[in-house]
Amino acid sequence: MSDSQLTLRSVNVTRYVTPLREGGSMPAIAEADDGFLYVLKFKGAGQGVKALIAEIIGGEIARALGFRVPEIVFASLDEAFGRIEPDEEIQDLLRASEGLNLALHYLSGAITFDPLVTVIDAKTASQIVWLDCLLTNMDRTARNTNMLIWHKELWLIDHGASLYFHHSWQNWKEQALRPFVLIKDHVMLPMATELESVDREFRQLLTPGLIADIVHLIPDEWLVEEYSFETLTEHRQAYIHFLETRVANSEIFVKEAQNARETLI
Repeated sequence: MSDSQLTLRSVNVTRYVTPLREGGSMPAIAEADDGFLYVLKFKGAGQGVKALIAEIIGGEIARALGFRVPEIVFASLDEAFGRIEPDEEIQDLLRASEGLNLALHYLSGAITFDPLVTVIDAKTASQIVWLDCLLTNMDRTARNTNMLIWHKELWLIDHGASLYFHHSWQNWKEQALRPFVLIKDHVMLPMATELESVDREFRQLLTPGLIADIVHLIPDEWLVEEYSFETLTEHRQAYIHFLETRVANSEIFVKEAQNARETLI
């Protein structure tokens, strides 16, 4: 067991404000009992709790590496919301999501990052590319950057599409050693000229203890429905092993990113 000091706050959803229909899983803006607005991610959406697990791991690894990421909290949803919602599609989603969900602090007034408008330096670009190679995050393309500009600063959001191996857990140990070929479509790849120095820096930061602490943030109840493992401990350890293996062998995905970048020049 980890003796992690990392924690996520817990809130109760008090008001469903509006759906964000541009998201494939239809998240929503909601108000919680602490008075803040959040982007609420539902466990009853298409990818289920796997997307929420990826959101925790991806978001908290990004934060640990120094990126700006909106605060992630656990958000409890009462069954009453499903009863009063008139939209049948949203009603079904709310009913399927009663209990523990995930939410990110809503960055009011933030604008979507546009690479044609905002210039990102080579080191920052390389850091983001490295992060997404580690996480196998397929969702940071020019079409959907999943980055925001808020108070003139860059923020990373939406890591739910990361760690796609865990949707089947087939050959997951081998997948930990594979390059991330989809990096060729990454919006930051053309500017990522400092991958080797970033690799040295980030490998030092992502220690086994830190990885374990982040994985232990995942609630037990989000791990119980996976039949690939006999125990929760075994399931949790698989995430730890996958991430530790990728960090220890990061030269594999760094080389893939460098080769992909060369084809763009």
